[in-house]
Amino acid sequence: MAEKPIKIPGPDHPITIAPNPGRVVVTVAGRVVADTRAALTLREASYPAVLYIPRQDADMALLQRTDHSTYCPYKGDASYYSIPGGGERSANAIWTYEAPHEAVAAIKDHLAFYPDRVDAISEQP
Repeated sequence: MAEKPIKIPGPDHPITIAPNPGRVVVTVAGRVVADTRAALTLREASYPAVLYIPRQDADMALLQRTDHSTYCPYKGDASYYSIPGGGERSANAIWTYEAPHEAVAAIKDHLAFYPDRVDAISEQP
């Protein structure tokens, strides 16, 4: 049975989180950084959809935590990782919510990648 999307109420800033039905692969500098069939698709207001990949499906040895952080009033505090193998372009290429707000708790222990800081984020059936 497929999981139902999580809908966060708020007419001015709707957020939905749903399981992604396919396989998601992230590559940088010819290496697979993440490969999963358990990604979540987060849709927030009018922003492009973002894929959140479980940490367990990423090669954390290829990532380096940084001191960079940001705050989202809807999701909480985000921490960042760089991908040293991707060079300067891949600095702070990944964000994660380690203690997200309860309304978006599903993205805890997941990573999101900036598409322009990796070679590819491919979705396959």
